[in-house]
Parts: sequence; C-alpha cells; structure tokens
Amino acid sequence: MLRRLALRDFVIVDRLELEFEPGFGALTGETGAGKSILVDALSLVLGGRADGGVVRAGQERAEVAAEFDVAGDGPLNAWLRSNDFEAEDTCLLRRVIDAAGKSRAYINGASATLSQLKIAAEWLADIHGQHAHQSLLRPDAQRTLLDSHAGLAGLAREVAEAFRVWQRLREARQKAEHDSAASVREREMLEWQVKELQTLIFDVAQWQEDNREHSRLSHAASLIEGTNMTMQALDEGELAVVPMVDQALGRLRDLQEVDASLKEPLELLESARIQLGEASHALSRYRQHLELDPQRLQELEARLEAVTSLSRKHRVAPEELANVAAELGARLDELRLLADPVALAEREASAHRQFESFAKKLSAERKKAAAKLSKQVSAAMQQLAMAGGCFEVALEPVPEGASFGLERVAFNVSANAGQSLRPLAKVVSGGELSRIGLAIQVIASQAGEVQTLIFDEVDVGIGGGVAEIVGQLLKQLGSGRQVLCVTHLPQVAAQADWQWSVAKETAGGKTLSRVNALDRNSRIEEIARMLGGVKITETTRKHAMEMLGLP
Repeated sequence: MLRRLALRDFVIVDRLELEFEPGFGALTGETGAGKSILVDALSLVLGGRADGGVVRAGQERAEVAAEFDVAGDGPLNAWLRSNDFEAEDTCLLRRVIDAAGKSRAYINGASATLSQLKIAAEWLADIHGQHAHQSLLRPDAQRTLLDSHAGLAGLAREVAEAFRVWQRLREARQKAEHDSAASVREREMLEWQVKELQTLIFDVAQWQEDNREHSRLSHAASLIEGTNMTMQALDEGELAVVPMVDQALGRLRDLQEVDASLKEPLELLESARIQLGEASHALSRYRQHLELDPQRLQELEARLEAVTSLSRKHRVAPEELANVAAELGARLDELRLLADPVALAEREASAHRQFESFAKKLSAERKKAAAKLSKQVSAAMQQLAMAGGCFEVALEPVPEGASFGLERVAFNVSANAGQSLRPLAKVVSGGELSRIGLAIQVIASQAGEVQTLIFDEVDVGIGGGVAEIVGQLLKQLGSGRQVLCVTHLPQVAAQADWQWSVAKETAGGKTLSRVNALDRNSRIEEIARMLGGVKITETTRKHAMEMLGLP
C-alpha cells in the first residue's frame, strides 16, 4: 500500500509530504483547490507522461516520490531482483522533471527507464480517472477490461503473437504463389553471392592476422636491414655495446674491492648488461624467422584484395562480411522454403493450429469470466438506482479469428426492467453510464492484486441516495485494499475511514496548495461545507454529524 508521497515544486505545491493510512480515504476541497494535483503527481510517479508545465513557476524542476509497502516474497521484489534493483519491504518510486519536459526515473534509489517504472507500478497502484466511463464505450477497452479482470492479459498476448506468426506465413505462401518468377531470380542471385562468400572462408581473426603478416612481408627488407644493424651495434660489430659493457663491468668490480660505495652503480650496470643480452637474444630469434617471401606476399595481397573487393561490393567494412554472409544465408533459406509450397503450407498449417489452440483456451476462460462479470455488474446496478437493469458481457464469434482471438467482446445493457439488451454506447444516459462504469471499475478492482486504488472524481453525474451507495461500495472495497477517492460528494466522503481537505492559500504573492488531515471536528465542518455551501449552519453541522455516524 501507499505509505508516503512527497512533492516538491509541483504545479502550485512548493513542498508537501503526506503519510497515508490503510482503508478508504477521501480527498475533498473547493473546486479548483488542487484535489487532482495529488492524483496527477501519483500518475506521474507511476510512469505517466511528463510535461514541463508541471514544474512550479520560477523553478527549475519538479520532483515526486512515492513509497509503498510491498511483500518481501511477492512478484514485484522478484522482478526487482531480476532487473538488478534493491528489493526490500518498501519500494520507492521517484520522478524528476525539468522545465523543458525532460524527466528521470528512479526505483529504490537506482536510475530506471520509464518502461521499468511503469512495470513496477503495475504491482503497486491503479488510477481510475473521471473519464474512464467514456473509454468503456470502445470495444477494445471493453475487451481489455474483461481480460484484465479475469487475469487473461498474458494469454491474450500469446494469442496475438500466434496470430501474427500465422499471418506472416500465410502472406509468405500467397506471395510465393503470385510472385514465383521474382523469387527464383532473387534466389539464384543469393545463391551466387553466398557461394562467393563461402569460398572466401572469411574469419575476422584470420583477417586481422593476414593484415599483420602482410605488413611484415611487405616491409621484410627494411626489417632485416634494421635488425642486422641493431645486432651489429649490440653484439657483433667492432664497436659493439655488449663487449664494451663487459669490459667496464670487469674494471668496476676491481674498483669495488677498493671502495664499497661503488656497489650501487655496479648493480645498475649489471642489470643493464642482462637486459642488453636479452635484447640481443630476442633480436637473434626474430631474425631467424624473418625472410623475404615474395610468393607468400603475393598470396596475401590477392586474398586481402578479394576481401576488400567483396566488402566494397556489399558496402560494409571487411569485419562485417561474416554478418552479411549469415543474413544472406538466412534470406536464401527463406526463399528456398518459399520455393517449396508443400513445406510452406505445412508451416502455415502448424502456425494456424498453434493460434487456434491458444485462442480456444482464451475463449473458454473469457466465457467463464464474462458470465461472472455480467452477474456481478447486474447486481451492482440494482444498488445504484437501476432496479430491473441488466448487464451482459457478450462474446460475438469471429470464425476466421483475429489478433484478439475468436470473439469480439461487447458490453450490452438494459437500464430498466423490460428493456432489451443493447450496446452500452446506445442506450445509457450520462448518469447511467457513470453508475455502470463505476460498478464495473469497483468489481474489476476487487479481482486484481493491486493494493492501492485511486478514484479521481469517478462519482461525477450521480448524487442523492446513489452517492451514498457509491460511498458504501468504496468503503467495502477499502476493507481489503487501500482506496483513495477524490470526490465532491458529501455522501461519498462521509463513508471514508479518513479524510483530507485541499485548499489554496496565498503566501508572498504566490498561490500554493495545502493538504490538511481532518480530525473529528474539522471533518464535521468539511462535510457541512460540502452539504451547505458557503454559509454553514447548525442544521448542516448536525446533518454532517449524522452522515458521519457521530453522536
């Protein structure tokens, strides 16, 4: 669950640190006071889109940090460990945005990509925005909600991937049937190119060694001359260094017998003599293997020219020819397959069977989930002043199959008793849509594993007794989860286990937003304000106390 939220220079918040409680919490305040700023901040730290406009005027950057309690052996910590993040009993998400709109993300103090932040957030919190009801009118959103509610998102991705594989092979077969002549020409050209590369037997390590050997052979005369001259200077000439050093050492050893302080220069000279000797022996060994070999030089030049010519032909560096050979070979294998209609048809059929296997499994699970969700939402509609109404998740067959499976998902509804079921978008008013949408969100959330749920003014368009029932639903949801609801309805706020009020204040000529945790008395005042407007009377206070269940 969400434990702490810290904001710095975010919109009209200078600095704010909040500690959250479990259960159902309500966030209230005057219109425009900044209630949704907290939701926007949470959305941002959970991986939402960054915008430089969230940086408070006159500041360089904004910062949002959220700390969550997590299960030490849960899936989030397993994912964190597998991605080299610290995994503890708490998870700290942090987002920094500068005035230019650039952002940085952190997980438990370590730098993270935005996609990693979003993945981690999926285990931590869900935000249901005030426009979520409208999204339910889209068929893709209805299908996604059903799959998510039933825990079928992973299987749906497998179905989509299997469908793509099947379609690629289907298109390949069709292309082969209609463009066989072009495929034959391309295959013949590739066979010649692959054979040319294979004949070269190119290897990067061998290419580098050939270049080194070519360099030695092409400069062999200079190397031999230079080596001989150096050996003469060291050990073989009339004025060779090594014999002269030997003479000096003999004389210095005799002198050391007279003056022991010559020990240090003697040792240095002996060390130099040893190194001169090793250099002389190394040059001798090198010289023995150094020879003029015009024939080998010619062979190397021919090979290097062949490699260089092919690299120019394929417009790559010589070191990349091995990759070119692999790519051309793979394409050639593909074309050879296209030239074999029987093998291609078998692969297509196999991919189709794989798709059908996944899709049928998804269909069976969707059927069970659709029946359960239909029953639950229909029951909730009775509570939300839609007596006799009925909700149905219909599965419309798609015999040929699609990336989403073997059926379309459609939400149908009958808002009143005796009315036939029709698509959700065609039969409900704005108020009915709000109620049905809220019921769906609450029920879908109950099935999920996320422990923190944020509802941002999802009660728009309802009131009276229905609002009280909505509050009861959220309170019920808060018995097992942490629920935070931004609301303007006193009937909803009064059901909360705890309540915060958001207000604007002016300090130093700047407008800032403040959040206050409400105690018993201040909560009575806030509910009374929500009930009675500007002027609060004793009657509204009594009504507020009654709604709060206070004596």
